[in-house]
Amino acid sequence: MADLLPSQNFSSHQDVKQEEHQETHQKLSELVSTLPKAKGWATQHVHYHQGFWFNQSPLQGIITLQKSFEARPTDVFLVTLPKSGTTWFKALLFTIMNRNRYDFHDHPLLTANPHECVPFLEMYAMENPNQRPDLSLLSTHMPYTILPKSILASGSRIVYVYRDPKDTFVSLWHFMSKLRPKELPPLVLEDAVEQFCSGKSSYGPFWDHVLGYWKASIEWPDRVMFVKFADMKNDPILHAKRLAEFISYPFSSEEENEGVIHKVIELCSFENLSNLEVNKSGSYKASSASKIESKTFFRQGKTGDWKNILTTEMAEQIDGIIEQKLKDLV
Repeated sequence: MADLLPSQNFSSHQDVKQEEHQETHQKLSELVSTLPKAKGWATQHVHYHQGFWFNQSPLQGIITLQKSFEARPTDVFLVTLPKSGTTWFKALLFTIMNRNRYDFHDHPLLTANPHECVPFLEMYAMENPNQRPDLSLLSTHMPYTILPKSILASGSRIVYVYRDPKDTFVSLWHFMSKLRPKELPPLVLEDAVEQFCSGKSSYGPFWDHVLGYWKASIEWPDRVMFVKFADMKNDPILHAKRLAEFISYPFSSEEENEGVIHKVIELCSFENLSNLEVNKSGSYKASSASKIESKTFFRQGKTGDWKNILTTEMAEQIDGIIEQKLKDLV
């Protein structure tokens, strides 16, 4: 009988934790339901909170993080807008930071999707409101002004990836269209352009999200690194070195001579990752309630693909708002 007591106590403790989690989830759902809302892309609605638009699930995680997240000085945060190179940069940063831990021939990325190796902070917080991942590399789509205060106060590093807005839009439209429930009408391209240009896209407005981190990178260049997706595409070796130096994992001269940087780039390339079996037939568990086919994260990974999708009028509409809002950057 004595042997059963620890198990019984543990079970009781778990039940209490589960009840607390359900209660917290319910309160957050009720709070989100009171916020202004607009037509969603992958969901019926997006909700307006502190100047930006969010789907309900990540927003619940964000509110939790703002209250309780404790960053560490050694943390590295990869920040992107959705479909701005998140998968690629997760793989790059994970490989750079763990290159002395894993061999290239037996690497976690060969059997796991990059999103499994580097969790989304807001989705993790939604599922685990009272704890943080015990990892040094974390990812988020959160705008700069909404980040938990501990991230800005801790001395941790932030890597922000900027991608051409038209390429971001097209990739986002494709991705959200695949995730959109069948009971909702299709996400019409023309409607999506209108929503994007009015700022009502996931984690949008696009320009406010970008400007927040661009200004922070100028004010705090040792804390916030602003990286352009196109620059990484054009010269991956140079920018991988810069990334490694910024996050305090620089490549040694010996590593450079041994071709380690080339191995990192090759392992993390779109061509390699997209052709791995785990990313062709596997799935990524975004939350306890949703699964995403891994191949959905790998469409083309190119620059300039928007020319094959957008009409001249659509491209001009996006260019017009971006030139107005990001005139100092574009």
